[in-house]
Amino acid sequence: MGKVKISDVAREAGVSLGTVSNALNHPEKVKPETLEHINDTIARLGFVPNQGARQLAGGQNRMFGLVLPRLDHAFSLQIANGAQSEARKHGYNLLIASAGNDDILENQYMRYFLGAQVAGVLVQPMVGRSWAPPVNKTTIPTVYLDVHCDAPGNYIAPDNEAQGRLMLDHARACGARRVSVVGRPDFMQLSLRVKGICDAARETGIELELVGKGEWNSPNDGYELGRRFADRAPEDRPDFVIALTDVLAAGIIDGIETTGLHVPADVLVAGCDGNPLAWGGPVSLTTIESPGYEIGRQGVRFLVSQISGEPAMDSYRYSVAPTLLPRMSTATSRAERKAAVTPSLDLSEYL
Repeated sequence: MGKVKISDVAREAGVSLGTVSNALNHPEKVKPETLEHINDTIARLGFVPNQGARQLAGGQNRMFGLVLPRLDHAFSLQIANGAQSEARKHGYNLLIASAGNDDILENQYMRYFLGAQVAGVLVQPMVGRSWAPPVNKTTIPTVYLDVHCDAPGNYIAPDNEAQGRLMLDHARACGARRVSVVGRPDFMQLSLRVKGICDAARETGIELELVGKGEWNSPNDGYELGRRFADRAPEDRPDFVIALTDVLAAGIIDGIETTGLHVPADVLVAGCDGNPLAWGGPVSLTTIESPGYEIGRQGVRFLVSQISGEPAMDSYRYSVAPTLLPRMSTATSRAERKAAVTPSLDLSEYL
């Protein structure tokens, strides 16, 4: 059998070429029952649209590209889900590429999407404590996610400093006097959280200890640090521990609990990055609700605005404010502990 053409689909489905074209490019313009019939016909015949030919003929590419550094962290999954949901709302599809924490592969995926002339590109780049966007110019709208930069460009990111301030304010509201901050601030987001914590602490009488140890994704590091906190004399032990990531916080709770001390009765512990993949422990973890879904959604909204003819921007910045998610690990009263018991918590709402 020869290559199936769009005319074959139209003839087999008993509709016009224009209706098939709308089904492929503007499905919202086609009646649901007709769209289902055309899609069934496409699947039965094995028709595959020639994207290159469609673009040469003046058709618009209804595809966005999203480059993520990894798919082993809830934040990236949330970005993907938010971007996918918003893209579908506007009649676009989303291609997702995971760079596996490899900046070379990240650049290759970016070049691929740009070369494929997708309608727009979203990138969550790998960043250390500093970062700058590529210097090459492109006519395809591109927005960088979860990154802060002074260079011209389009950026959508959480307010990481505000995350730190909010968590320190929560520690103060819980009556904390000695707060330990745990984690190596090797990445921009983590270092900004530390800055926010330190700025907020200067306005209080809280004794702040910065423990620059613990890989962001290592529960074992958290476990060892938790045991060390518990082994200290009561007068030297922190009454509140802020871990820069939820993975570290979950390990710290486990480490404290294995010594015979308890969270929150003896030490209060909180995370900072709203990672539900780290919420499987016996004590529900106080953290900052992750804004990943909203960041992905806003990224697509920005791309759509640029495609729809709104004035092009040399630079665009959108910051997502943090929200506290108080749970059992920082509950200081019976009422708070009762409110924090959420056995039916649906983790999918945070993904």
